[in-house]
Amino acid sequence: MATIHPTTSPSESNPPDILAEKFSELLTRVNDNRPSDDLDIIRRAWDFCLEHHQGQFRASGEPFVLHPLEVALVLAEMKLDSTAIAAGLLHDAVEDTPVTAADIANQFGEQVAHIVEGVTKIDKIQFANREDRQAENVRKMLLAMVTDVRVVLIKLADRLHNMRTLEHLSAERQQAIARETLDIYAPLAHRLGMGKLRGELEDLSFRYVDPYSYDQLQLAVEERRSEGEQFLAGVEALLLEKLKENKITARVQWRIKRLFSIHSKLQKSRSSVDQLYDLLALRVITNSVPDCYAVLGLIHSIWRPVPGRIKDFIAMPRPNMYQSLHTTVMGEGGHQFEVQIRTEEMHRVAEEGIAAHWKYKAGNSPISARDEQRLAWVRQLVEWQREMTDPNEFLSTLKIDLYPEEVYTFTPKGKVVVLPKDASPLDFAYSIHTEVGHSCTGAKVNGRMVPLRSKLRNGDVVEVITQNGHTPSRDWLSIVKSSRARNKIKHWLNEHQRERAIDIGRKLLEREARKYKVSLHKFEDADYARVASDYSVATPNDLLAAIGFGKYSARQVLNRLAPGTTHQQPAEAETAASIKAGLQDAARKSTSSDSLQVEGQNELLVYRARCCNPIRGEEIVGYVTRGKGVAVHARNCPNVQNLLYESDRRIAVEWAHDAGASTGPSKTYPVRLTVYCDDRAGMLKEMTSIISDDNTNIRTVDTRPGPNGEAIVEFVIEAEDVRHLNRLVLGLRRLPGVRDVQRSQRL
Repeated sequence: MATIHPTTSPSESNPPDILAEKFSELLTRVNDNRPSDDLDIIRRAWDFCLEHHQGQFRASGEPFVLHPLEVALVLAEMKLDSTAIAAGLLHDAVEDTPVTAADIANQFGEQVAHIVEGVTKIDKIQFANREDRQAENVRKMLLAMVTDVRVVLIKLADRLHNMRTLEHLSAERQQAIARETLDIYAPLAHRLGMGKLRGELEDLSFRYVDPYSYDQLQLAVEERRSEGEQFLAGVEALLLEKLKENKITARVQWRIKRLFSIHSKLQKSRSSVDQLYDLLALRVITNSVPDCYAVLGLIHSIWRPVPGRIKDFIAMPRPNMYQSLHTTVMGEGGHQFEVQIRTEEMHRVAEEGIAAHWKYKAGNSPISARDEQRLAWVRQLVEWQREMTDPNEFLSTLKIDLYPEEVYTFTPKGKVVVLPKDASPLDFAYSIHTEVGHSCTGAKVNGRMVPLRSKLRNGDVVEVITQNGHTPSRDWLSIVKSSRARNKIKHWLNEHQRERAIDIGRKLLEREARKYKVSLHKFEDADYARVASDYSVATPNDLLAAIGFGKYSARQVLNRLAPGTTHQQPAEAETAASIKAGLQDAARKSTSSDSLQVEGQNELLVYRARCCNPIRGEEIVGYVTRGKGVAVHARNCPNVQNLLYESDRRIAVEWAHDAGASTGPSKTYPVRLTVYCDDRAGMLKEMTSIISDDNTNIRTVDTRPGPNGEAIVEFVIEAEDVRHLNRLVLGLRRLPGVRDVQRSQRL
């Protein structure tokens, strides 16, 4: 939703004639792209928009109606139909005005109302945190997208215009919106094959998510731009001459790669811009597939290809239907540059993705087979999202599924199975069928038996070995890479662990009842339902499961069922309780849990998980462990996804208020930082000065040579909170010669 500042004075920067001019441009663009479309529905939608958004202004001071108009212009550029354009103009009406979905349906028809409803955010429901709301909004959008893909196209256009005008919001809001765009909306555009829109979303987000890296990289690229453009112009001239000689009709484009694309490559390789040789890219667009392969051979005859960098996405398209030939070659002076070769149709699909086919549709034409294939992953998402009760788990898995790096494998009969990079035979088994995955006991890759942990590579032929009655193991969660496999395993484990927890919870409650001479038979279903409601769980079985998992004690629940029952404790019970309390107090002191607390619970032992060592200010997740209390993990901890398949064991935790901050030194947390840098004299001294000048204690320092001629320096420092840590990281990254600074979660 765009930020609104209700006021009665119009913005001077956008007088009515500017709006009229832009609306006229919209009608012209729609008419040029789709001459047979009805423009009347667009005019009526614009009048409706002007009427109901009157007096509303954006954070920039512009009239709010400029936003839906800009969104409609983006949709028109995608060549969408008049129904989608009208829905784009109305997309904020239900959310930001008294207008209802029924009002939209009455005036513009059910189809427009359905699209607007799918785009409208969930506004009435109260959520515990921002992540839950975000997850439910994305879930709602994807469900609506299954029946009408225009829902997500409008949402992407909406996000694009918001990103173009993000400078008018606070720094905190800029960070949050840009991060969400990078995590969800840019990958969503990628999955739909919309390369042009994805690129702009990524670069706009990068500017706000990591402004320092953005500025440094932009400066470095600009320094090389003139030389790069001169080099590419020479390459283009030579290639056009050779194409003419060989009688191949094609056009040639060249470009400097996008900033975010360069940044991602630098992060992956941990190298500097000086070492990034494929900064330059060339694109050859031909008339036919045979011409594509002819151009590939011609290019390799002119420039030497770089081994291992030739990819054929024409014969084996990516899951989002992207097709192209890729090769990286070595030019004069050691310049490496990438070449993409594709047909005009492939180029249009690569730029526009699923929107590329809309200009051929009229009225309610059925979606094409290619578009159906492109949307198959959405249908799969909808299938497994029904099994997820945890919105954060849904969102985290979605992020993984949206932006996979693919590996192409084969069944023994030659069918192609596309899996995420580093996928295992288990991922392959689950991609065939859920039951094949559950009963998988081994696999043959290229005719040889391999462990289930093996990583599959492009071209592997995989044969799955199954055994009736075999069931999944919890260890499998650390092996699989695909969201389908992960969620099928989690669902199976959750069902079976839950049954066991209910049984244990029932036995614990019965044992406690016998201890205090309470008959459970006198309580009716309504009594159990009342207590379940008190603990904010849905059903009595959920309550029993929570007892079985250790989330609530049987004594607490019994006292809610029969108030006062457990206050008269036997002497032995009093003694045991005091000993237990003493042990818990000692344990709290030894595990530094004084800075953490469970919401609404004071008697539970809380400790920071060793796998991620969260520090104050980080977003955290509590997980009830058996017999050890509540383990607190950072929300981005890799182990969290493996742990949260038992959603009953999740518990809300928060950082306690730092009562001692005013009377003594602030509590600090050990954090390991790994610095990748040039190996030069004085570097270590400069780093330690940055840290010590911030009054930060350094516990240990370790240095070693890296694989690419760099130096790797590891510090264990004492950080007070996330802000303190971010300040240190930024200071280190600003040092000349520092390539990357990463926090290692393990100490």
